[in-house]
Amino acid sequence: MDISKYYDIVVNKVISWSENFVSMLPNFILALLAFFVFVVIAKFSVRLLNRILNKTIDNPALNNIISKTIYIAIIIIGTFVALSVLNLQKTVTSLLAGAGIIGLALGFAFQDIAANFISGILMAARRPFKVGDVIETLNHEGIVKKINIRTTELTSFQGQQIIIPNKEVFQNALINDSFNGKKRIDLGVGVSYGDDLEKVRKLTLEAVKSVPRRTEDEITFVYEEFGDSSINFTVRIWVEFKSQFTYKDSQSEAIIAIKKAFDENDITIPFPIRTLDFGIKGGEKLNEVVDWKKSKG
Repeated sequence: MDISKYYDIVVNKVISWSENFVSMLPNFILALLAFFVFVVIAKFSVRLLNRILNKTIDNPALNNIISKTIYIAIIIIGTFVALSVLNLQKTVTSLLAGAGIIGLALGFAFQDIAANFISGILMAARRPFKVGDVIETLNHEGIVKKINIRTTELTSFQGQQIIIPNKEVFQNALINDSFNGKKRIDLGVGVSYGDDLEKVRKLTLEAVKSVPRRTEDEITFVYEEFGDSSINFTVRIWVEFKSQFTYKDSQSEAIIAIKKAFDENDITIPFPIRTLDFGIKGGEKLNEVVDWKKSKG
């Protein structure tokens, strides 16, 4: 076995690699420099773009998506330029072809992620809600904390974090309590059949005028039905909506005001009344049941 022959092969290979490295070193440094320049351009462009967008588009979520997209696009261009400087055109071509195939495969494999991403962009453009709004969707209710590219994060009124895919938010019904800056309180109340209904209406309307945060919208009062033990009505009051707590507080104060007005004017809010008939066919008379209980007692 001729060891010197293999030694010469290894040495010649190392020398060849060294020569290639030295010959490519200027291009390698130039490629790094080119990539670094594109990174600087990307950061500068994003800063400049953010300033322009913040002045022209009052939508932080959409501005963030546009800025990130531009940054990634510039970095990708810089990568391909660096590879071209290294005379790796075949590699660039292969990467582009591979990226197309991989992108097609990933498109099928991650349809939900793509749908969430697109939904996030569309929601950012349409702005059905913003950070800080109180919304309800998919049986979840809370305060919007973050609007990300793929998800929307809420904080429930019990302090729980709720993360909802943007596709679900975009495709389903959504209630935004903060949209108008006000919300209506609908209070259902019942009064006794023996009370003066005109007096009840007058007292109720006067009582709810002092509800905190009430707007100038008209207060409406409507009798709804003859109930089992009461005549039921609904009073509707518009109040400013700043948070769920302030809304509930206004509702609570309205209940207190109505109850106080009724108590001061002898208006009765009746309890449910039930009649027990022991004398029907197949039943027993009440006096017989009582007598039987006494004999056993």
